[in-house]
Amino acid sequence: MNDRLVTLIGGGGFLGRYVAQGLLAAGARVRIAQRDPRQAYFLRPQGGLGQTQFVAIDVNRPETVARAVEGSDSVVNLVGILGGNFDRIHVAGARHVAEAARAAGVESLIHVSAIGADARSPSAYGRSKGEGEAAVRFAFADATIMRPSVVFGPEDAFVNRFAGMIAKLPVVPVIRATAKFQPVFVGDVGVAIANAATAPQGTMGKTYELGGPDILAMGALVRWIAGALHRDVAIVDVPDLVGSAIARAGMLPGAPITWDQWLMLQHDNVVSDGMPGLAALGVVPTPLASVAPDWLVRFRRQGRFNRRVEDLAA
Repeated sequence: MNDRLVTLIGGGGFLGRYVAQGLLAAGARVRIAQRDPRQAYFLRPQGGLGQTQFVAIDVNRPETVARAVEGSDSVVNLVGILGGNFDRIHVAGARHVAEAARAAGVESLIHVSAIGADARSPSAYGRSKGEGEAAVRFAFADATIMRPSVVFGPEDAFVNRFAGMIAKLPVVPVIRATAKFQPVFVGDVGVAIANAATAPQGTMGKTYELGGPDILAMGALVRWIAGALHRDVAIVDVPDLVGSAIARAGMLPGAPITWDQWLMLQHDNVVSDGMPGLAALGVVPTPLASVAPDWLVRFRRQGRFNRRVEDLAA
């Protein structure tokens, strides 16, 4: 082991488990901090003896944050929500982490934000992310900010959600079909963050926007998923006038969308020109088409047996 201690706040979540894997592979000691550490115990076998630690934390209880980051060389804040009190988690919680890291003398802090973070955003989510970045930088001036686009992977709630709809429904409505995304593989984001946490020199104080190699409109993405599943379903692009009304109502059968999500969809979720990204962190981006079929196969009519039929027919 390289004896570097990295604390992952929210380390047992979707992205956190991949950051942990990258750190463990690099030989770092990893402290997983989250509300219920038992939910992250599945990470234990992935490290060597004594390489993983677990601690309970609530980002809105500063005393628990201070205990969690004590003795750390690097701290990574992965905590985020898609609904609820954004300011409580994305602003106040992020501030508590940054203040605790500075008080503990932590060398580097990595704060995971999102593309679209903007304190002037009409969306509460985007606005809270922007205000959270400002709060972090105020408390820890040389923090590293990571802004991923939509993150995809075997456990995601984005690609898998549409795959589930395509597998069950004869007609799949697509709201804001023209909105563009630059989906990024969770494994790539995990390695990028791990690289920055284990070798922070050169990354501190910078903001990175992390996107994959492909830019896809929402409608094109859903149609690609349908093709990957070999599903012949009707995919209907919902007019914006109708989509706006559905968002105001707060739901659509099988595909809920909030008004705040609608506001976020008014802007493309792609990497800004000139911003450093995965390449600057030593990562070659993985195309969606090269990995997603491996787990999407479970949504096909014959499940994993479908892959065997394809192989025999080739």
